[in-house]
Amino acid sequence: MDIREALLAEHSKTQTRKIVDYIAGDAVKFKELMGHSLGDSYHLSQRAAGAVTYCAEYHRELVKPYFNKLVEQLERSDVHVAVRRNVVRMFQFIDIPKRYEGRVFDACYNLLDNPRESIAVRAFALTVAAKVAKDMPDLLNELLLVAKKYPQAASAGFRSRCQSVLGV
Repeated sequence: MDIREALLAEHSKTQTRKIVDYIAGDAVKFKELMGHSLGDSYHLSQRAAGAVTYCAEYHRELVKPYFNKLVEQLERSDVHVAVRRNVVRMFQFIDIPKRYEGRVFDACYNLLDNPRESIAVRAFALTVAAKVAKDMPDLLNELLLVAKKYPQAASAGFRSRCQSVLGV
C-alpha cells in the first residue's frame, strides 16, 4: 500500500482502518505515516493524524520517537485543528514521559483556555492535563478555574467531561 495515496484516496473511517491495519506495529510504515501527519500539507496531515492516533492506541511504543514533535504540534497555533485534536486525543491513551509533563500540561492548559478552540480539543486537553496533574492539587485547581472560565463556550459534553475528570 502506498500510504500517501491511501490518505488522498478517501477520507473515511473505513479507509483509516485499512491504513492502520496495514501499518500494524511496523515502525518503518509508521514513520512514513508520521511524516505525513507532521508535514506541511493540511490535507494530508489532517487525514494522517487520525490514523496515527489509532496506531498509537494499539501500538503505543511506535509514538515514543516522535513525542517531542507531537508536543510541538500542540504548542503551535498554525496546525490543522484535526492534528491538534488527534494528538491530544492520543495523549489520553499513552503514558506521558516525565520529561514532557510540564510542556504537555502547559500546551493542554493553553488549549483549554482558548474559547475559540474546538470543544473536542478542549475536552481532550482537559483530560490530558488532569492526567499529568493528578498528584498536584494546585494544578488541578488551576484546571478547574480555567474549565469554568468560559461558560458560554461549554457544551453539555464539555460540562460532562469536567464532571468526570474534575468531579465538578
